[in-house]
Amino acid sequence: MKVLEERIRQEGLILSDTVLKVDSFLNHQVDTELALQIGQEFKAIFGDQPITKVLTVEASGIQFAMAAGIALGVPFIYAKKKKAVTLAEAVYSAPVHSFTRQEDYQISISRKYLGPGDKVLIVDDFLATGAALVGLCDIVEESGAQLLGVGCVIEKSFQEGRSLLEQRGIPVHALARIASMSPGEVHFIESTGTGSNQREEWIKESAGC
Repeated sequence: MKVLEERIRQEGLILSDTVLKVDSFLNHQVDTELALQIGQEFKAIFGDQPITKVLTVEASGIQFAMAAGIALGVPFIYAKKKKAVTLAEAVYSAPVHSFTRQEDYQISISRKYLGPGDKVLIVDDFLATGAALVGLCDIVEESGAQLLGVGCVIEKSFQEGRSLLEQRGIPVHALARIASMSPGEVHFIESTGTGSNQREEWIKESAGC
């Protein structure tokens, strides 16, 4: 997604070779027009699938799951990181380790909103270590629903998240795939061609900050 790569290049703050801040347009202050474009992009990728629910985890995946749900015309659900006092009914839950916060937490979803009849698309802002997404996959499996794919806005392809998901046979699509980065520089992986002719190229860009 070229417009997304350009915004990362212009506005992304690369603090190290593993830490990228995009809080000026994606996950603190949100460019709503871009978020809706991202939803449409996920529809273009997954729209031929019989999706009935879009699933994410709070909080920074919510806007993109909502945009995808709007584009696909289905509800979205977000897993809560702490069980609220109002969530008294039975839940599906899974443990997750946060690499950024260096803490463990439990995510949960009410059993009322996810079940064996559902066809699920998981959407999140980042794919890095994959811990949160693996937790969501475990919840989908526990619910008896069918997981049709995972869509991520930004993927740090040099971390293990994609391989963890693909080992489970889950289709993974990321709108901007970062091969490597360092302050002032970012390398994107660009897919060219289709089907068996598809190949990946490293595209080097200078970061604007």
